Amino acid sequence: MDGEYVLVVGSAVLEISGRTFETLRPGMRHYGHIHASVSGVARNIAENLARLDINTVLLSAIADDDIGQHLITHSTRAGIDCSRVLRVSGAHTATSMLLYHKDDTCTRVDDLSIAGSLDSDYLLEHESLFEAAALVVIDATLPEEALDTLFELAMRHRARVCADPTSPLMASRLRRFISNLYLIVPNASETAALCSLNEPATERDSAIGTAQQLVNMGANIAVVTLGERGLAYADSSGGGYIRAIHTEVVDTAGAGDAFSGAVIFGILNNVPIDEAMRLGVTAASLTLESEDTVLQSLNQELLYDELSA
Repeated sequence: MDGEYVLVVGSAVLEISGRTFETLRPGMRHYGHIHASVSGVARNIAENLARLDINTVLLSAIADDDIGQHLITHSTRAGIDCSRVLRVSGAHTATSMLLYHKDDTCTRVDDLSIAGSLDSDYLLEHESLFEAAALVVIDATLPEEALDTLFELAMRHRARVCADPTSPLMASRLRRFISNLYLIVPNASETAALCSLNEPATERDSAIGTAQQLVNMGANIAVVTLGERGLAYADSSGGGYIRAIHTEVVDTAGAGDAFSGAVIFGILNNVPIDEAMRLGVTAASLTLESEDTVLQSLNQELLYDELSA
């Protein structure tokens, strides 16, 4: 790849998920299964890349607490360079709680207040990292002022930027930067905020049209993920659609991040866009079969073996 590493900027989170064995009733104790995973959209993408043997540097923020240290230890062991991650005294490391109901609907609570520490000063302090980066990958948890600085640095050093909108609420932060993006990967719900749609792009034809709209707005490559219905994508040569792989789902958390990581892996290795999308779908399918937000056994051999299956 052109460049020494991928620079990933954004959230690092401890994710705690719980599944109930019965219908929820207010005020009652419920029995179920609880699992904790190292997570965060940016951090997850970084780990997927590292497990695919891509040199990866993470810029993120953690508190000076046990949870933060756990995130750093796990991420470093996975192969991510965490030496520049910001440690914030007197804060709380980002944490998410997901409660899956018996009918598989989910209630989510996020504490991402520490993301405000990823400010312009922190990015400017690490400007040299943009110069040698093959790609810069971001999530939308960054404060808006920091996003301004990040795109200024990327333009100054001619670094291509890939973005995950993270959530429908946060996606609107990226709208004014679409023309500066090499790759953007929203899900159907996030497309409404990005493209000022009355309804999210949830079907094949509307998703292809929305991906093409994002390209018309300036993105080099746009993908609209549709969960179990597959995905649509577009670039300057046109658009396409790929079906999802039938999978016995254990947990949906992290599947989108695995998709993004594998697509970026394909881009770095100059594979055709349709093959990059197939790599992404394969990685997402493998992750859906895991309770962890990043498949711990992921590697290039497994990815290509499953791609060929």
